[in-house]
This record gives sequence, structure tokens and C-alpha cells, in this order.
Amino acid sequence: MLLACAPADAIGGGGTNDGTHGGTSHKDIYASATYSRIKVRQVTGPTGGKRGVLSSVDVNWEPPACWYEPVFTGEELKAFVDKTDGNGDVGIHESWFGKELWTDHYQDGKPENNFDDEHSTAKGYKDYNVDENGYFWRSVAPDTSDPKSWDCGKIMFWQDAGQVPKIAHAPTPEMLADYAYNQVKVPDTEIDSTPATKSTVNLPTWVWLDKGTFREIKVRAELPRTNLWAETTAKPVALHLNPGTEDAETYPSSGDCTINEDGSIGTPYAKGNADRTPPCGIRYLRATNSRPHRLKASITWQITWHGSDGSGGDLPDGIFETTQDMNVQEIQSVNR
Repeated sequence: MLLACAPADAIGGGGTNDGTHGGTSHKDIYASATYSRIKVRQVTGPTGGKRGVLSSVDVNWEPPACWYEPVFTGEELKAFVDKTDGNGDVGIHESWFGKELWTDHYQDGKPENNFDDEHSTAKGYKDYNVDENGYFWRSVAPDTSDPKSWDCGKIMFWQDAGQVPKIAHAPTPEMLADYAYNQVKVPDTEIDSTPATKSTVNLPTWVWLDKGTFREIKVRAELPRTNLWAETTAKPVALHLNPGTEDAETYPSSGDCTINEDGSIGTPYAKGNADRTPPCGIRYLRATNSRPHRLKASITWQITWHGSDGSGGDLPDGIFETTQDMNVQEIQSVNR
């Protein structure tokens, strides 16, 4: 019999089971406290093409580092212990190797210490509570190297069905909304421009984004066996242009191009508009030599959420940025 206090991903690999990634076995998911049972799916918005995740504009905002969620019924825990011979995670940073550890606590009622700062006592159970209606809950941490993952130090505990435990780091709709924030996949910011990749000194480059690509995106996160869910919505609200050099002007001068009423950004270039000022664009003042300018285009996404209990609100705006090369040429003239 051996008790090991170790990172939870020592058993069954690491990562989260967010409903969007494969490659984990049923046994791994139930053995490891790094796998969440939260199910995430995109409800609305574009799904094809190259996509990426958002970066919060609030440097102090971060997704939840740990939480508790239901894992086993009494019968399921008993079957798990018998099948694995008692090898698995009883908490984020506590793994039990040896069947007797599990049977002592969950079958024969022996108390154990929680893995929290107070080393509080966890009461034991009789025969895995197989005659009770409820679930054993366990802590979850997507990243066990995060120091805040140690905040969820209770070993696996029982909660009656239809109830969420009234403890710190219990799941809430807002927590699910925060979790879903990192699951929002937005389209790559591939801007259209005229000229496309080669601009001319002192002539404006028109920039725009298609209304069909940048649509509102809604992601739903649900935690099975709790009736808790939240929907997190990302809405594009602005495009910011950074020309990649100080020898340039942006339109508007702030570089912030707002979203039009139809959902597009900027205005496509039309023949005859070469001398007009674009509503969204750049004017380069010097030609490039061997190195093109690195034009940065970043979309600001406004993030809101609402949950199963009627709660809701705002989350920090998200940014998605890409870069593309821009060559700038001089106008060639011949004098006779």
C-alpha cells in the first residue's frame, strides 16, 4: 500500500475533457483530476476555417484554477476501485495507490485528512454510499502547476443528488462562463485590403472585414449531474490597425475601426476612390526596402454571459491579433 502526493496528471495524462478534444480513454478521465467533465459546445457563429482563442484585455483576469465537480455514484466508485485496484486521484494533488486506502475510507468508514491548509478531517463512508442517491465530488485543475490549484484541497467527498456543495470553489454558472471564455474560437483576422500586399507611398490602403465572417459567437458550457450551465457570447466590436512603422498614418487616426450596422468593418475599395480617405485604412509615408512592414490587425470581442440561474453579466473584452506583410513602393516617374 502506498500513498503518493503528486501532480494529478501522473495518472492518466493531463489536460481537460471539455467535449471538444479526443484522445483520452474512459479510464484516464476517471482516474485523473486534470480531466473535467464540463461539456462545451458552440451554439452559434462560424465554425470553419482557421480559428484561435482570445486574449483578455484585462491582464488581471484569469479563468478558474480549480473547482469541484461530481465524478462517481457510489456504485461507480466501488467499480472503479475494484477495476483499477485502487490507483487514481482522490484530489488534485493527492493520488492513492493501493486498494486498501480506498476501502478503508470509502467502504469501512475510516477518517482521512484533507489536503488543505488546515489538514481538516474528512469523515469516512460505509460501503461507498451505494444505497444513497448522490455523487462523490472531486477537485479538478486544468493546470496542476498553477499555485492556485492548491486551493481545492478536499479529498473526494459525498453530496446528495440535486445539490451543489456549499463550499469554496463549488461550481456556479459564472464559473462555467469563465471556463467557456477560453473555449471560444474566433475566426482568424485575415483582412481584405486594396492594394492587397503592396501599397504605394502616400496613397491610402483601404482595409475592411467581411460581415459574413465576423459574427457573434456563443459557447455553452454544461456540468453534468448538476443542472448548471452558462452561455458565453463573443461579439466583434472593433478592429485596431497597427501599421508596423511610425512612418504611417491610420484612418481613423486612432487606428480603431468600428463595426458597421451590418456587422462589417470598413468599406471595400471601389474604383475611383483612390484619392478619397478610407473610413478604415493606412497611408504609408515611406517605401520598404528588404523588409516589409508587419501590419497588425486585432479584433476586439465584447464578452457577455448568462447562466442557468438567471444570472449574467460582462466578462473582460477579448483580443485576437494577426500580422501580415505589407510592402510599400515608391511611385516611379520618368522625366523627358
